[in-house]
Amino acid sequence: MSPRHERPVVLITGAGKRVGAVIARTLHAAGYDLALHHRHSAAEAGLLAASLERQRHGSTWTAQAELADTDTLPALVRGVLGRFGRLDALVNNASAFYPTPVGTATPAQWNELFASNAQAPFFLAQAATPALREARGAIVNLVDIYAERPLADHPLYCMAKAALAAMTRSLALDLGPDVRVNAVAPGAVMWPSEGKPYDDQQAMLARTPLQRAGSPEDVAGAVLWLLRDAPFVTGQIIRVDGGRTLSV
Repeated sequence: MSPRHERPVVLITGAGKRVGAVIARTLHAAGYDLALHHRHSAAEAGLLAASLERQRHGSTWTAQAELADTDTLPALVRGVLGRFGRLDALVNNASAFYPTPVGTATPAQWNELFASNAQAPFFLAQAATPALREARGAIVNLVDIYAERPLADHPLYCMAKAALAAMTRSLALDLGPDVRVNAVAPGAVMWPSEGKPYDDQQAMLARTPLQRAGSPEDVAGAVLWLLRDAPFVTGQIIRVDGGRTLSV
């Protein structure tokens, strides 16, 4: 293990692009140094790390890993400790998302969606627990409002995110008082990369009390608050959805 790093260190999964990259930039600006995990987004993660290194030399470390392979997760944590000598927080952001209508869903889809949205976060948290206990650190999971209010034709994704929500509460109970565990449940903050019909987007926003989409920065701000500014908060799922779950 390297000598203990002077700044707090966060491991972020799926940090190469989209919301994960915004979380990374937000935490870095707040003074955290970062272990940036990616699966296929090596180029994006490399560019992100280079940008952050220009702002603060020695503040990042990147690692490629297939999170569905649980045997790699302890090695990922060891890599962080080898680079920084500490681990203060884990942000389970990486996620797979796609429809699985009843009648067409396959065991392979079940395995992929549960692996990324429930299995990997649990076993990565388990591997990180000793270091997080030592740091009296925190875990933030990226859940989804669909864990509570399911999205049509996405039963496996919704079930997997519901498992992650249950995991958040269970680990908060089991890891306290040393480690706080919370989650953020975004609403419409970034449309899926394959897109949704424009009319569907507008109808969704019309049912949202704030009458607009949020942004990845809104999610990242909630993650930062839970890590840095909420020392008496654990076992909670913070909805960042513009009030959308209030509407029928």
